[in-house]
Amino acid sequence: MRKIFLLQVSILFSILCHASTIIVKNAEELKKANAAAKPGDQIILQNGTWNNITIKLNCNGTKELPITFKAQTPGQVIITGNSKLLIGGNYIIVDGLYFTKGYAGDDAIIKFRVNDKELANYCRVTNTVINDFNNPKRLDENYWVALYGKHNQIDHCSFQNKKNMGVMMAVILDDERSRENFHSINNNYFGFRTPLASNTGETLRVGVSQHCEFNSNTQITDNFFEHCDGETEIISLKSGSNVIRNNLFKECSGAVVLRHGDNNTVEGNVFLGNNKPGTGGVRIINKGQWVVNNLFYECRGRDFRSPIAIMNGVPNSPANRYVEVTDAVIANNSFYNCTPLSFCDGSDKERSVTPSNVAFINNIYFNNTDNIAYIKHDDISRIRFAGNIINDAMPQTMPDGFNKSTINIQKNGAAMIPVSTTIGIGISDSLKAIGYSRLAGKLSATPGVTDLAKFNQVIANAETKCGASWFGNSFITEEQTRIRVTCKTSDDVYKALQENTSSSLEIILTRKKYQFPTPLILNTNVTISARSRRTIKFNAAFDDFLFYITAGNNITLKKLRIDMDDVESKSFISSDTSGSSNHSNLSITDCYFKRGKMQFFTAAKTTVLDSIIITNNTFTDNKGLLFNFSNELDKKGYYNVEKLVIANNMITTHKGQILAMQRTGNDESTMGPNLNFTSNKLTDCKSDAPLIHLYGTQVSAIANNNFTNCNTGKTLILFEDIVRAAHLLKNNLFTNSGKSELNEFVESKDNVVK
Repeated sequence: MRKIFLLQVSILFSILCHASTIIVKNAEELKKANAAAKPGDQIILQNGTWNNITIKLNCNGTKELPITFKAQTPGQVIITGNSKLLIGGNYIIVDGLYFTKGYAGDDAIIKFRVNDKELANYCRVTNTVINDFNNPKRLDENYWVALYGKHNQIDHCSFQNKKNMGVMMAVILDDERSRENFHSINNNYFGFRTPLASNTGETLRVGVSQHCEFNSNTQITDNFFEHCDGETEIISLKSGSNVIRNNLFKECSGAVVLRHGDNNTVEGNVFLGNNKPGTGGVRIINKGQWVVNNLFYECRGRDFRSPIAIMNGVPNSPANRYVEVTDAVIANNSFYNCTPLSFCDGSDKERSVTPSNVAFINNIYFNNTDNIAYIKHDDISRIRFAGNIINDAMPQTMPDGFNKSTINIQKNGAAMIPVSTTIGIGISDSLKAIGYSRLAGKLSATPGVTDLAKFNQVIANAETKCGASWFGNSFITEEQTRIRVTCKTSDDVYKALQENTSSSLEIILTRKKYQFPTPLILNTNVTISARSRRTIKFNAAFDDFLFYITAGNNITLKKLRIDMDDVESKSFISSDTSGSSNHSNLSITDCYFKRGKMQFFTAAKTTVLDSIIITNNTFTDNKGLLFNFSNELDKKGYYNVEKLVIANNMITTHKGQILAMQRTGNDESTMGPNLNFTSNKLTDCKSDAPLIHLYGTQVSAIANNNFTNCNTGKTLILFEDIVRAAHLLKNNLFTNSGKSELNEFVESKDNVVK
């Protein structure tokens, strides 16, 4: 035996002696190095910018002697332009690359496959970053990382700022060569994905609905997810036997969704909502799902995004629809000041099968901010509640299996952890046996998370051991120099916009009249204001718009008094029409607009704005649709603005609609648009169409407004929804005004009609 061992060591030493270190400085040299690579070789990519390059690696190392392709200095091999990395060999390591300010078209940026025949196995990408590597067009969909093959690993990488459509990281199960793959996705940083305003905004997806009956066995462990707000699904599992363990989800609007596939495990994770709206936990569908030993802290999502949402199923459901929840275990989880748990969520005429054989046991739910701990949408009699503890001040009557008791709160770092002082229900031998085979920890008769040291370890790991060490885990925006320009003429305005495209620009108008021969293209962060409060008259005649917000910029109009009588155009302000993947923001505050004969603001098709804030303005004697968000008609759930605030404005003698919002289709994966229409005063406003028309708006609050002589005898506000929404119509005063047409998703209360 000793002789065999010595022989193996001798062979390994001999191979190592013949391994090479090769420095390559361009694509051709890299291609040759890949073709000639032997086990143990190191190919060093020279520092610099590698532009418009497709890297194809299909060499073969061994377990003991992988072939390594690494940056000369981590982070200083910058890959940009139309570029991608394709890996299709065995035992290859890629280390230290930086993908930024480029795009990959319809392909993935990093793909563990060179072609249909060459898939990667036992390959690893580490210490690598993809940051703002987006296709120019928002609707041009692609993955950032696509995993094929088996036993591949992505670790200590950072991924942030994906703005175009498509999952950030996808595990593909096209055929047997990629199933039962046991990929490891560990110690990575996933950060700062703003709401996509459409589907396909997942951070990580394992499988697709067509392959949901196959096992993937992907291990998602020890990662840090921060502000992953792309859509309602942060992680979407559409396959079986996957593990999500020891991850930190910090202020992510969305949930981990066990969408398809059976026997998935969510264990030992920390969900730090920190009271951010929309922060959820785990949504449960299908068979044999286990959610054990997780901490949910100040998670404020509702419905699908509740801390725990157990869904209803479809009778005799096909595997790719909503299979009923059976044989699930939700145990030893701790909830601190979270929104209510949701049982039988999604119940409707189609999703009518209630969960069965579900063990909801030994959990702690502490809440001193809300009046209810759970919402049931259907019959919960087939969910077995046992050994759960809830604080005794909760006024809601709980089902059997919840014991009201004093709960100790232990401060643990920045969080407060509820700790049980009593014993819950004992664990059956059958559950213990299953737990031993699929859990890293254990099921405990003591309710809630009992291993607080483990909680600290998850937090510490996220802060110190996730992401590329050379990059850092925070989204860094490029700071612009701020320039203030006083503009006496329209020529001054054009000159300021043309000469300061890389600066944050403030334009101050000083004259009474400006004639604009061409549209104003706002192609940087721009603030426009006036030196005095006197009225400024604009003169312009264009087919489409006067102001054009180029994608990616933040625009502010403040302290302006504008007479628009001599502006002939379709829109006063238009968002970007190019379909760019870059998001914008618009703020209009303390302004006065009168005598316009056009749409005031138009959201162009495929454009997206993170926020539009319209506050403390006056609109008077205008004609036409004031705020137009009705150009997305493709029935795919697209919309143009995530957050729209129209508050504390005065709108008088207006002819035309005030607001039209359209979000067509029956997609349920987004969280917006979110409308806040509050504390406005509308007088003598008339339109043949509803004055405010919301179609498919996901969340709205129309509150504390005064409507006087508005659309008398007609429809004042119209709510239309195909999928579930949440609307609040509250504390409004309607005087001699039209009627509001409501649906089942509108909560109407405390309104006064005169």
